[in-house]
Amino acid sequence: MNDASMLRVAVVGCGYWGPNLLRNFVACPHTRLVAACDRDAARLQKALSAYPGVEAIVEFEQLLARTDIDAVAIATPVATHEPLATAALETGKHVLVEKPLASTARGAERLLRLAQNRGLTLMVDHTFVYSGAIELIKRLVEEGELGELYFIDSVRINLGLLQHDINVVWDLATHDISILDFLFGRLPRSLAATGSCHVNPELEDVAYLSLDFGGNLLASVHVNWLSPVKIRHLIIGGSRKSLVYNNLDPVEPIKIFDRGVEVGESPEERARILVSYRTGDVWSPHVPLIEPLQRVILDFVKSVKTGASPRSDGESGLRVVRVLESAQRSIKAQGGRIIL
Repeated sequence: MNDASMLRVAVVGCGYWGPNLLRNFVACPHTRLVAACDRDAARLQKALSAYPGVEAIVEFEQLLARTDIDAVAIATPVATHEPLATAALETGKHVLVEKPLASTARGAERLLRLAQNRGLTLMVDHTFVYSGAIELIKRLVEEGELGELYFIDSVRINLGLLQHDINVVWDLATHDISILDFLFGRLPRSLAATGSCHVNPELEDVAYLSLDFGGNLLASVHVNWLSPVKIRHLIIGGSRKSLVYNNLDPVEPIKIFDRGVEVGESPEERARILVSYRTGDVWSPHVPLIEPLQRVILDFVKSVKTGASPRSDGESGLRVVRVLESAQRSIKAQGGRIIL
């Protein structure tokens, strides 16, 4: 691909996630990484040590003034997402924002309206919805392989990394909520959440969320920064089959179980609640090993070039932030149920 047709990109923020964006933008054949920006000059230089052709910019305003940058990828603290993305959109630049889209639903709505009014791409880096495993799970759900869905249990726990600006819900549960949003494309009708603070009295480091999607489908999300073990499990129970996704298993991340309960079909059997247990095969489908962030960037480029809506667009980002904000309200209300 010639240089003129490549998307010219700058990465803003070179902390935890920024270096991953740098690496993938450099590797992508459709993008040219022009610059990276970070207020910490030493951190910026370290991040760019492997990319000598990429310019280091300390001041964000200087980056915005550049006419040789088409898009920016923002990987900074959550509170800065809205102001930085707003400034970038106002200068005509397409924006990819690290999750979550904004720190409030109102802020997410403002970004969405601004991008729509300017005809620019606004995309959220909900990386998990671009993984081969989650794509396969969505296909299995849509094709009815699992039958009627009964429940979803998600566990995302480990020791650290504790954040200083957001709690464990905004940090870890964002992944699970974005996965649920990708699977169903809608908000839950209500939720309740509880959480507790052990390290920082202002930020929850352990939390439990209960989401009601209607139709007898319930989802639970457990997130924890203090667990001595790292677990990344998603369990989906259905009337025909059930599925277990272990993100830490590189060989067989998905297992499908032909196990469940069956209730007799005659009125007498149902009245007496006669249940039989079904125990069948367990199988693991093939999941292609492709780095999800590569696919995030490819979708971003496609959206900018064609105007098509990306998978994790501003609308999905807004829905996720609404759930996060409602969960925070519920925690502060001692687990009170919030109607969405």
